[in-house]
Amino acid sequence: MSESLTRQFKVTKHAVRGKGVVVAQNARAAEVGADILRRGGNAIDAAVATGMAIGALEPWMSGIGGVGFMTLWSAREKRAFTVSYGPVSARKLDVSQYKIVGPGPANPFAWPDIHNQNNEVGYHSIAVPGMVAGHGKVLERFGTMKWKDVLAPGIALAERGMQLDWYMQVMIANGAEHLSKFPASKAAYLCDDGRVPTSDWQGTPRYLPLGNLGQTMRRLADGGPREFYEGSLARDIVADLQAGGSAISLDDLSSYQAAIVDPLSFEHHGVTFNVAGGLTAGPTLRRTLELAGDRTRGKGVPDAEFFVAIADGMHTAYVERLKTLGDKPNNTSTTHFCVADSEGNMVALTQTLMSLFGSGVMLPRTGITMNNGMLWFDPEAGRPNSIAPGKRPLCNICPVVVVKDGQPWFCIGASGGRRIVPAVTQLSLMMIDRGLDVEAAFHQPRVDVSGVGPIRVDRTLSEAVKKAIADKQPIVEVDAQIAPLGFANPSCIVRDPRTGELTGMNEVMSPWAGGAAQ
Repeated sequence: MSESLTRQFKVTKHAVRGKGVVVAQNARAAEVGADILRRGGNAIDAAVATGMAIGALEPWMSGIGGVGFMTLWSAREKRAFTVSYGPVSARKLDVSQYKIVGPGPANPFAWPDIHNQNNEVGYHSIAVPGMVAGHGKVLERFGTMKWKDVLAPGIALAERGMQLDWYMQVMIANGAEHLSKFPASKAAYLCDDGRVPTSDWQGTPRYLPLGNLGQTMRRLADGGPREFYEGSLARDIVADLQAGGSAISLDDLSSYQAAIVDPLSFEHHGVTFNVAGGLTAGPTLRRTLELAGDRTRGKGVPDAEFFVAIADGMHTAYVERLKTLGDKPNNTSTTHFCVADSEGNMVALTQTLMSLFGSGVMLPRTGITMNNGMLWFDPEAGRPNSIAPGKRPLCNICPVVVVKDGQPWFCIGASGGRRIVPAVTQLSLMMIDRGLDVEAAFHQPRVDVSGVGPIRVDRTLSEAVKKAIADKQPIVEVDAQIAPLGFANPSCIVRDPRTGELTGMNEVMSPWAGGAAQ
């Protein structure tokens, strides 16, 4: 068997340290957040600025047409909260638009095929987006800066356009089939003849205009968050949606509200996990830790028992999740970032357009690339997660804040669909149960248990570990590759309880991921 080209070199990445730290899947977005901290903003201000800017830097992952969840620790209130701003289906949704026409992939949990891919591509796949509502609500409750000021960096980036590089070319190439179906999307992301845009041999910086997104961001800054849901911007959004066949109405937008709620909190070996609950992957994380029990404890680099405990626990947790809730394995385009400041605030934030470039639709009037949140629903009728009007779907998002001795210790999360929970679980337990520092933990090989198919095992794990897992569950050895990332795209910030110093770390194999310090 020929070896992967990526096995010819070893990739390492340095942590970032400071009194305030931002780590994100895009290092330029992290710098936006760090600059907010330098200007006197807190972690919530920086998180909103980062989240609103990152959509202009990696618009296939997230943007104001998307959704998300965040878990945060408020230093002022000395407790954790979850902010929920997930997708909601249109109130007048026509379920007949999602007619099943085939059995789908041959595994017990994947969705069947839907007519015209209406749950995945195009206007029928779009759910009511919650990102603007969520960011507006968390800034009002926990932030210190004005909405207009935290949006300013994102406006500048949206007006400048995306800087083209090799990684962006890979993402656009992967999304080209769907992007080419919609005029505004094709005009923004592809050449006139449908080719993927390229750079010249000199590497001259090239920026791709993002339609009217810059102007839209200015309107949003001037009008406030509710402009997206109730103002003239909302009317332009709905006009474009309905022109394309979407059932989303102005009433759907105006009635949308994000929620600040109690997190799902539970104990594990002397620390408290605070994670988004409900229809997120938080309950699956909790169940995995319950099933793993004490078997993950030890000292130093994880051993075979550590990985077997996680593989067994997660396999069972996913079987339970999928039987009772429903879910679909897919290549999601999600982004996660973490922010922490010198005051003790911490934010773990995951936001998404769902699939690569979401629905593939860029709205002509506004330049907003829209989500395909309908893909998160089960198209089979009569199930807990079945498609229905005015409903919220199940998702894999899992932002976490871990508290030790009454103080926030670390925040962590990831992007990567079903691969999120395995990554968050292993990295968290490497620090909690094995005593590794965050930089060492992120350089350890991992496994992926996604509930469908064999357990995917990093080829560089020891033979003893691989054999121990294989004795319990079928495995397949894979490389930790760059694209698509094989073991999710996590990021984490850890606070030293003695000094207060913050250390941030990103997925080693992610080429754009990085951090910035205050």
